[in-house]
This record gives sequence, structure tokens and C-alpha cells, in this order.
Amino acid sequence: MSSSVCVRTSSCRAVVKMVSTVAAHVLLFLISVNLIPTTPVVEERPFQAADGGVVVAQGKSRKRVFPLPRTQEPDPISEAYGYCNTPNRSEQAWEGHSPADYKLLSVQVMIRHGDRYPLYSIPKTKRPTIDCTLSTSRKPSHPLLNALIGHMGQGSRGHWESPLASVPRLPNHSACEMGELTQTGVVQHLRNGQLLHHAYNRHNLLPSDWSPRQVWVETTGKSRTLQSGLAFLYGFLPEFDWTKLTVRHQWSTLFCGSACDCPARNRYLEEEQRRQYRLRVADTELERTYADMARTLGLPTRQLRAANPIDSLLCHLCHGLSFPCVPTGESGNGGCLTLAQFAVIRRQQLDDEVDRRRVGLYRKYAILAMYPYLNRTATKMERVGKFGEAGRQPRAGGEEVFALSSAHDVTVAPLLSALGLEEARFPRFAARVVFELWRSPPVTQGQAKKKAGKGEKSKAKDGELFIRVLYNGEDVTFHTTFCRSRDRPAGQPLCPLKNFLSFVRRDMFSVVNATSYKEACYRRPG
Repeated sequence: MSSSVCVRTSSCRAVVKMVSTVAAHVLLFLISVNLIPTTPVVEERPFQAADGGVVVAQGKSRKRVFPLPRTQEPDPISEAYGYCNTPNRSEQAWEGHSPADYKLLSVQVMIRHGDRYPLYSIPKTKRPTIDCTLSTSRKPSHPLLNALIGHMGQGSRGHWESPLASVPRLPNHSACEMGELTQTGVVQHLRNGQLLHHAYNRHNLLPSDWSPRQVWVETTGKSRTLQSGLAFLYGFLPEFDWTKLTVRHQWSTLFCGSACDCPARNRYLEEEQRRQYRLRVADTELERTYADMARTLGLPTRQLRAANPIDSLLCHLCHGLSFPCVPTGESGNGGCLTLAQFAVIRRQQLDDEVDRRRVGLYRKYAILAMYPYLNRTATKMERVGKFGEAGRQPRAGGEEVFALSSAHDVTVAPLLSALGLEEARFPRFAARVVFELWRSPPVTQGQAKKKAGKGEKSKAKDGELFIRVLYNGEDVTFHTTFCRSRDRPAGQPLCPLKNFLSFVRRDMFSVVNATSYKEACYRRPG
């Protein structure tokens, strides 16, 4: 994102008259646990009318990571445009903000990949026509796009954990393949990276001659996560040097490394999926909508539902394409899928979100799913904090001060839940969660006690360590379980790191009536 344009993110109140009678809510889109993010639209964009035509609705409001209190039913379509996160508006990020004289020690970022082609196709309909090659003459674009294209061709100079060396470093199909990152997705993360580069540049987080030890990069084996991570890094690093870069492979979307075995986590996920299924089949309006869509296409209702049509319809919406149509024929009524049908699916999925929070199974799953990642995050912060203490000799090559994990919505969603941010909007394309480690200014014993006697030599005391957590540029630290606003000490601008360490090492397991990860994972049910 260009540093010359910075406007606070915001939530939208755009109103589309032809769907104003449709009761709809924020969508949680299921990939493996039936969840998906939405945030509102900001700028003027085309909406598809229920009859398949295209109209323009004007909206202007602020995009937030926490929904505003509901005084009226939200418009599902404007919410969906926020989920698309089309990079045609300015954002202001609050990363890098701190009280005066606080020192930034490290930053750890988890991103969701950018905009992608659908993972599913709707039977009997034409797939969305999208070009997944990169071109500066096609919108959206970015000033760094051309240089990125050239630089990715030198990727053989980097260090790659298997099997990442064989994964394409740029999307490259003129007709997108299923799940492939689009140019929009690349631009989203170029902007993310450049935004954080400017946010942290004044703190000298990474010098221009950064060392390999100072940067940690990991990704799943999917091309969309690898390519998103590389685009982010190209915008972020002061100097992108392949010879210094090692890209590590995470085989699990939970980024759990060697600690993935957890039978209880799997049980909670299975119970959560059964809860979702029961709620879905009990929704008569949803079932009627699927039946209407299936009749239009000439399909069995079960086959249409299995094709997860919301995934493809979201792609049409995000890229300004008309919803799929089929000609009238012997096997079906023919016609187009409609925005009203789309809105019904989204309404049901908000009902699912509310029920999910009420029942609490997903939170239990999330705690066990994200403990390994959160424990690594805490350990890295603790290590960097110790090596930053006065009198300690820094390691050759420096400490790891920046870490990037390029992941999926099924990674970021449980991370938010585990942190206690269950009211936050589900991760949009190119969402980011940022952990910052800060040290307060050092104080002398004389200053602290205010009673240093005449001639008494004051000794310097290291400043305290603090954590900030940000989601899509918003500071959500005091919404987390370990640092709620009600527990905030008077005059304390940041959250003590010790709160986070206690949460990860012990307190988070109280949700599953345990005191450790091992106990929670292997205790027999009943």
C-alpha cells in the first residue's frame, strides 16, 4: 500500500434496494468447519440485482474488525464486498504505534492468502472467466508489480524446504486453475507488505543489511499461500535478497509443527461439524432456497449443496461478474442464480455463527488447534526479550525480529477464537494478525523509588516487556482473553507480556478443564 494514502478502515452501510426485504447476516463460509469472513464495502461498487442485472449502490462508512451493535439487519452483499477486500481504497494501519520512547523488539505476522479462484465449481454452469497471469495493464495493479514479476524469476537463489521449490512463485495461468491466487490477491499482499514496511521503518525493525537469522518465513504447500507470502515480503523487506531467504514448509494448515497429534482436538471438530449440520438441515428457508437453485440448474438438490455454490458465487461477486445462468432445457427450468438466493445462504451462516459461540465447541477446538502456534509465538517473544536485556551479548547475525506465517482462513479463524476475539469479523482475503513485542524505557532505581540519597549511584533497570495484538490494522489487544479492557491498569497503554505467557502456558486450557496441552489432548472423554 502506498504510504501517501492512509485512511482509517471502516464498516459499510451501503443499501441495495432490491434486496432490502431479504433478512441477511454476516456469512461464515465453511471450508472445513463452515466459516467465512465478511466486512463492509466502502467505495462505490457494482451490485448484481436479483434478476441478474448490475446496478450501482453508493456507500460510505467505516470498516471495523468488530461489527457495530445491531440496530438493523446488515446488508449481506455489502458485507460480502468487504470480505472480497478489493484493493481500491486506502487504509490506515495502527501497527507500529506506541507510547513515546518504547522500543519495538519483534513482530510476528500471520496472513491469510489473498483473493483466489474458487475451490469448487457449480455443475452445469460456466466457470468464472478470470486471467491468473500478472499484468501491470490490468486492474488492480501496484507500482511494485512489474519489479515483483522480474524478481520472482530469480527464486532459485533462495533456500526452500521441500516441497516448496517445485511450487510456482507466481500465478501463471491465463484461465485460472481451481484455488489459484489471482492478480487481486498478489496486489492485496504487496499493499499489506508495503503498509507494514512504512509502519515499522521508523522503528528500525530490520536494517537494510538484514541477516538471514532475523527473518523467519513459513507457508503451507499451496501455491496461493506461498505466492501471497512472497508478495507480502517483497513489499515489506527493506531489501529483498533471495540469498538470505529461507522459506519453510508447514504441512498442516494449523501450523502445529511436531505437536499436531491431539485426539481431543479432532473430537471437538467432529462435534462442531455435527452441530453445524443439525442447524443447517433445520433451516427450512435454506433448504427451500437450495431446492429452487437446483431446479434452475436441473440438478439434484444434494448435488448442488455438495458443490458448495457460495464459494463460486463469492468469486463472481468479488470480480464483478454476473451470477451463473443456464438456458432453459429439459432437465431444468433455466435462468440465473440470484442475489436473493445468495443472501439466504449468508443469513443462515450468521445464525450458525451465533449458535457456534453459544455452544462453545469451536472455541475448545480452537484452543487446542492453535496452542502449538501460540506457544512458538510466546517462546520467540520471550527469547527476543531476554537477549534485549542490558549486559547480554547479542548473537552473531542478530535475533529473529520478524516472522511471517502465510496461511488459510482455517488457520486465522481458530487463532482469533483462541485469543478470545470471537466477535471479530471472520478473516477476509489477505487478512492479517500481528503480534508486536515492545520494551518500555529503562528507569533507574532512584527514579522508581524517588528516594535516591545524595551521592547514591542510581542503577539502570531494564524496561518492562509488553505485547500488542492487531487484526487488519486495528489494535485488539484489550479485547483478548488475556488482557481484557476491564483488567487494564490505570495509565497502562500496553498489555504486559507476562499476561500472554501465562495465558499460553496455562490459563487457556481452563476452557477445556485442563492445565496443559498434553492433559487436554489425551484425557479420555467422559
